[in-house]
Amino acid sequence: MHYFIFPDVDNTLYFNSSSLNAGLDEILEIRKDIKGDGTDVKVSRILMKFDLAEISQSIVRGTITNPKFYLNLYDANSTELGVSQSLWAYPVSQSWDGGEGFRFDSPVTQEGSSWDFRTSKNDEDYWRPESGSESGSYFQGGAWFNEVYASQSFEYETKDMRMDVTPIVNKWLDGTYPNEGFIIKRSGSIGDGNLISGSGEEGNNDKLGHFSFFSRQTNTIYPPKLEVQWEDAKYSTGSLSALDSSELEDLVVYMKNIRDKYKEKSKVKFRVSGRGRYPTKTYSTTSSPFLSTKFLPVSQSSGDGFYYSVKDAETEDVIIPFGSGSLVSCDSSGNYFNLWLNAFQAERYYRFEFKMVSGSGTIDETVQYFDDNFTFKVVR
Repeated sequence: MHYFIFPDVDNTLYFNSSSLNAGLDEILEIRKDIKGDGTDVKVSRILMKFDLAEISQSIVRGTITNPKFYLNLYDANSTELGVSQSLWAYPVSQSWDGGEGFRFDSPVTQEGSSWDFRTSKNDEDYWRPESGSESGSYFQGGAWFNEVYASQSFEYETKDMRMDVTPIVNKWLDGTYPNEGFIIKRSGSIGDGNLISGSGEEGNNDKLGHFSFFSRQTNTIYPPKLEVQWEDAKYSTGSLSALDSSELEDLVVYMKNIRDKYKEKSKVKFRVSGRGRYPTKTYSTTSSPFLSTKFLPVSQSSGDGFYYSVKDAETEDVIIPFGSGSLVSCDSSGNYFNLWLNAFQAERYYRFEFKMVSGSGTIDETVQYFDDNFTFKVVR
C-alpha cells in the first residue's frame, strides 16, 4: 500500500541574504553559486515539514505495519548540474516558520525562516542549540541533528528525488526527536562559522550547479510528497485453483468492474483476474472456461507475485511504482488490491499497469508486463 502526505510548510534558505524569507515561492532551490576561479561560494538549503499525526495513529492501530518513507521532490528545470553528486536530509532540531516572502521581494520580507533566523529577524530567533542539548547542530543556515540522516545520489540526468528517509521519520515517530521537518542540502558546509567549514560538496570549490524543485505552492501537478509504503498483501485463496504454467505463459489480464470515475480521497478495492488466452476445451453444461476464476501468482517467499503500478495517463509519470507495497492480494473471490486516492490530483486520468513474476530464482523465471488501457479518472 502507498499513502502520500503533502507538506504543511516549506522554504529555501539563501546564504547570500541572511534574513531573506522565500516561503511563498513556487520553486525550492539547492544552489551552489561560485566564481570562475572557484572562490566566493554561496549556497542555499531547503526546509520542509509534514504532519505525521494520522500516520502515527494508523501505526498504533495496526492499520500500517513496518512502513518505509520516501521524500519525493520533482525537478523544476535544474541547471548546470555536475555529472555525479548527492543530496542529504537531516531532521531539523528547532521550530521554524515558513513565512510569506518571495526571493525577489524588494525590500526583502524578513518575517519567517531565513539563513540566520528561525522565525523573523530578531536577536531571540537565531538558529542555535538550546542549553547545549543539540550537540553537533549548526547555527546558521538551519539547525539539525546530524546523528541520523538520509541521502540520494544523482547521476547524469536523474533529477527527480525519491529519497528513503525512513531512519529520520522513525526517530520522529518513536519520540527520539521532535518533528520539526527536514533540511535538505549538499554534504558538508560552507565556511559560515559552524562545526564544519568549507568542506564536502557544499563547501568545496567544485561547480555542481543548481537543483530546482517544485514547492507546495506550485500550480503544477508536482508538489512535494512524503510517500508511505508498507506491505498489506493478504492471501486466502479458498477453493480457487492456481493458473497453471501454460496459462501463465500466454496470460490475458483483465479488471472486473473498474469504473470510469472515482471521488478524490476515496479508498477503493480493485479486482484483477487472469486467464489463459486459449483455455483448454472442456465439455460442460454448467459454465464456460472463460468465466472460471483462478488466482494469479501469490508466493512471496519465492519472489513470485503479481504487482500493480499507477501512472499519470497523460504525462506517464509513475505515481505508484512496482514493489513490495504494490503486491496484489487474493481472497476466495479472486485477486484484488486496495488503493487510497488521497494524493491523486483531481480531474486527471490515471492508468494501471501490472507485472507478473513467476518461477523466481529458477531457470524458468518469467517476468511479464500488462498494459491494456486500464484507465480511470479522479474527480472532485
